[in-house]
Amino acid sequence: MNVKSLATAGAIAALSLGSASGAFAQAAPTVTHGAPIAGVCVFSAEGAVSDSTVGKYINTRMQQIIAQVNAELNTEKTGIDNDAKALEGQRASLDQATLQKRVNDLNTRAANLQRKAQLRDREVGATEQKAVGRVLQEMQPLLATAYQSKSCSLLLNGQAVTWANPSMDLTDAVVAQLNTKLTQFAFDRERLDQAAAGGQAAPAKK
Repeated sequence: MNVKSLATAGAIAALSLGSASGAFAQAAPTVTHGAPIAGVCVFSAEGAVSDSTVGKYINTRMQQIIAQVNAELNTEKTGIDNDAKALEGQRASLDQATLQKRVNDLNTRAANLQRKAQLRDREVGATEQKAVGRVLQEMQPLLATAYQSKSCSLLLNGQAVTWANPSMDLTDAVVAQLNTKLTQFAFDRERLDQAAAGGQAAPAKK
């Protein structure tokens, strides 16, 4: 019942920025570029986040959060497994009603744990998406500045471009500026259950 890790690239893809195939990228040959096209620029949001200092920090922090979630779920799962084994050993000495009640209790605990695992999975995804969203927001004015400084007339999504002359690529310039602006920020796992409970408790406005 482990919560699966959501890669930073996955969170960016969820924000509709797209991503190129990793296998294709690894197999790409070295090419000789033609002259840069005046006014046409390229920018990879995914590359900018993953290469930036703050992006690497987010990846490390997310691994810590995922480890905490897995520890929580695995502890509960171990408790259920141990109780199930103990019950199996006591089966012959218990009357049917008692046995059935304890089996039902274990099934309820297992179902609750499954729901918790699904909730934690959504929380991990929401946490990463929110963290990456902040980086993308911080990046917007830096990208605008780079776009204007290069006198761009058209900006292409780097994830949708197979090859481009490096001199047309704004990604490295934006990363350099982002690294001077933001290197890390504190964040914890989103609590979707608390958010839902807070919404239910809020009184209706008249």
